[in-house]
Amino acid sequence: MSTTNSLTKLVASTVAAGVLGALALVPFASLSGVAVARTNDTMQTNLSDLTDGRGPGVTTITDSTDQPIAYIYAQRRFEVGGDQISTSMKDAIVSIEDRRFYEHDGVDLQGFGRAILTNLAAGGVEQGASTINQQYVKNFLLLVEADDEAEQAAAVETSIPRKLREMKMASDLEKTLSKDEILTRYLNIVPFGNGAYGVEAAARTYFGTSAAELTIPQSAMLAGIVQSSSYLNPYTNHDAVFERRNTVLGAMADAGAISPDEASAFQQEPLGVLETPQGLSNGCIGAGDRGFFCDYALQYLSEQGITQDMLAKDSYTIKLTLDPDVQDAAHNAVSSHVDPTTPGVAEVVNVIEPGENSRDILAITSSRNYGLDLDAGETMLPQATSRVGNGAGSIFKIFTAAAAIQQGAGLDTMLDVPSRYEVKGMGSGGAANCPANTYCVENAGSYAPRMTLQDALAQSPNTAFVEMIEQVGVDTVVDLSVKLGLRSYTDEGSFDGESSIADYMKDNNLGSYTLGPTAVNPLELSNVAATIASGGMWCEPNPIASVHDREGNEVYIDRPACERAIDAETASALAVGMSKDTVSGTAASAASMYGWSLPTAAKTGTTESNQSSAFMGFNSNFAAAPYIYNDGTSTTPLCSGPVRQCSSGNLFGGNEPAQTWFNMASNVPAASQGTLPSSSDSFRLGTSGELLNQVVGQSEASARRTLEAKGYKVTTRSVSGAGSARGTVVSATPQGAVLIDGGTVILDISDGTSPAPAATNNDDSDDGDTPAPSTNNRGTTIEDAINDAINQFFR
Repeated sequence: MSTTNSLTKLVASTVAAGVLGALALVPFASLSGVAVARTNDTMQTNLSDLTDGRGPGVTTITDSTDQPIAYIYAQRRFEVGGDQISTSMKDAIVSIEDRRFYEHDGVDLQGFGRAILTNLAAGGVEQGASTINQQYVKNFLLLVEADDEAEQAAAVETSIPRKLREMKMASDLEKTLSKDEILTRYLNIVPFGNGAYGVEAAARTYFGTSAAELTIPQSAMLAGIVQSSSYLNPYTNHDAVFERRNTVLGAMADAGAISPDEASAFQQEPLGVLETPQGLSNGCIGAGDRGFFCDYALQYLSEQGITQDMLAKDSYTIKLTLDPDVQDAAHNAVSSHVDPTTPGVAEVVNVIEPGENSRDILAITSSRNYGLDLDAGETMLPQATSRVGNGAGSIFKIFTAAAAIQQGAGLDTMLDVPSRYEVKGMGSGGAANCPANTYCVENAGSYAPRMTLQDALAQSPNTAFVEMIEQVGVDTVVDLSVKLGLRSYTDEGSFDGESSIADYMKDNNLGSYTLGPTAVNPLELSNVAATIASGGMWCEPNPIASVHDREGNEVYIDRPACERAIDAETASALAVGMSKDTVSGTAASAASMYGWSLPTAAKTGTTESNQSSAFMGFNSNFAAAPYIYNDGTSTTPLCSGPVRQCSSGNLFGGNEPAQTWFNMASNVPAASQGTLPSSSDSFRLGTSGELLNQVVGQSEASARRTLEAKGYKVTTRSVSGAGSARGTVVSATPQGAVLIDGGTVILDISDGTSPAPAATNNDDSDDGDTPAPSTNNRGTTIEDAINDAINQFFR
């Protein structure tokens, strides 16, 4: 060794030895005592984080079968243990970046001494001589700890104070971590270009393999890239990467990691990278038709305090409730009934599994493809999970029916069905030629003048339900719809910027609410179906099966408790009441088209001018409400076959929306196995029907006492007895369509007479076996006269 070299080495060693002891205080020389303490605290915090070694990772979102559907990350990094990194990768990085790694204590004094002399002569930092420890510190502070551009700049600033802080922390690492732990943390942090952070991501990106399976030449290439991951890109600068890889192979031979002959042979091999870098989609955009579900799940987690920023900076595993088979069935159904590229119109659907203690969402989808290409009809808007469209139409009649059942109506309760109904104090307008301050409604078709409540649910006459909501009360119906699932209807300003939809409808006492004229959240609509199917228990729709952090610990999600929306008897009666729609109602044709004859509670709905339409269907296992609406900038009528915007609409809920449901349900085994509650006499009569039947045959006084004790008002009228004793109740009927709480009952009281006898013929056809009853001079039977006398006596 020459005298000059010996002198240089001596000076370098002397400088290096003094630097760690004396110059370590240089960065703080001009600071106050408080500032020094704060800086030391920061360094200790950074050192603690470095020791932990966790960097940003990739959050994985899976379906219910654990199949990944999307990823979220700020840096595409997959943290692996030291035993999951090939020995050749460790040898390569040590050989080229820090050959004395296993000999020094975090700082290479000899290398630093040489560098410091060069830097002092240059008046700045010209030579780094950074060890792997130091590089780990710098990369960690830059890529993990820095929260903004200023902190990023501080992590890599070219200054002696920054270098000294880095050296101090690098040296301190040796006190708590083994060499292999430090090397593993470094290889998990360092960037390798093309969006790959850490060696595992790099192995996948360039070679489609894992860090554990990296070969010697592959390891050498990756180790070489670390020097400048942007410049040394094998896809844009092949020759430079090839040369750098061979340099690393030579360094490995010099270090004894491989033999010179091996190095020479490997240097002849091509890089062998993939044709294109193997990336990883970031966000829900990579989830395809599952993107709408993915988006909703992220929104749900954000409301739980698990933000997207947290997901991007850590490594969670999020398991959705998404059932891939149900999701496929749902998406295929909507996209086959509404073309994804059709201008201005979309169909959305959510499938929910009913349950009294849980409410898992099985599918969320739209006929639109999830994406950014608007010209191709793609969208990323939350169509299926936000209020959209012009309303669900006559589906809202179920809320009025539920209110009537709660107040005592039965499925056999007879309703008047006038062709036109006008009512004051419940809004204005509606049908043509409507008087001022009057709400007028007409039916869309011809109906019998009277029908049962169950038939009305199946046939859907407008006038019967407007008359019914007048009696049971708009407030009652609106509140019930919110309890059953339309929870966003209470959002402040949701109607006109000031009032919620619910408050606006109630404050203005709008009878039109029963016809469903307001924008609806399709997810909430499906959950209404699930609530009825679950015996009246409302639960929050749930998209998340579980969330685990990177250590595998489950993250707690605070879900609201399920609550009773309506009593189980009402829910069951309503479900049975809705069961005729698919048999003899507005959905029968669609059910027949798909050969569907299984028990199903259903209701169709169409808004005015056919601007949106929907179909709600459910059983004990399956609840969904396909919804078609204008999703463009204009609101126009919609036509059927194919679904499209048109000048005069003919799309109804019993068309494509119902067809979508049966198409979908036919491909979901659970839907075919679901059941409905069994019918019963109590459903048919209702509580008021049972009471009214009870008083028939009683004396007027007894019937009056019974009804008034229940809170009802009583009025009477005298009618022909038709064989009933004078003063007894012949029939009891509500005043109006249904008997509401505190309503009025009309008692028909027998006057003791009979109707005039029917005319008889004299064709001698009577066989004479049945003698005519004896009568008195009033035309009643002798038995009636006796009963009459007895009743008069005890009256």
